[in-house]
Amino acid sequence: MEKDNRLPPGQYHTERFPVLHRGPIPEFNPATWEFRVWGAVEQPLTLSWHQLMALPRVRVKLDLHCVTKWSKLDTNLEGISVKWLIEQGLVKPKPGANFVMQHGANGYTTNLPLAVILQENFLLATHYDGRPLSPEHGAPLRGVIGAIPESEPMKDLYLWKGAKWLRSLEFMTEDQLGFWEANGYHNEGDVWVEQRISS
Repeated sequence: MEKDNRLPPGQYHTERFPVLHRGPIPEFNPATWEFRVWGAVEQPLTLSWHQLMALPRVRVKLDLHCVTKWSKLDTNLEGISVKWLIEQGLVKPKPGANFVMQHGANGYTTNLPLAVILQENFLLATHYDGRPLSPEHGAPLRGVIGAIPESEPMKDLYLWKGAKWLRSLEFMTEDQLGFWEANGYHNEGDVWVEQRISS
């Protein structure tokens, strides 16, 4: 099968989009919802839902790989690029701000190097298959990281490294462990070398 070379070691292909998360699905009120960027930045940024949706969105086709071993290929996702936010000056990381913590609902956190956040395969996703994300898949906003088929080499990480129900990005000068990373998952989560569990 042509897709075999796109399946990392230990993964199996599924057409489904399984639902896995920690804690209940939070309620979403667009009138009060806010997204924040804070920490080691020159000026904190707060966006309402309507302000966020007024920003330009990019479309990316990603292969998604879950640490529980399923992979869903060719998912069409749409959302905001953190790289674009920085290029436009909406977010200005301070010198030495080399890490980012994603803060989601229910106290969920997950950490990434800023270099990974700036890759094309990381997205602040709002839409899937041309429609708004469903609540069970992280609506209204979720961090998503996957693999872009036939792209230039970049870090491809397990799906837990993107937070569902994302509420803020905290820029950091030193790395900190997120929720699953502090509970035994690998800090990097590279799918091609099966970095599932911390040694």
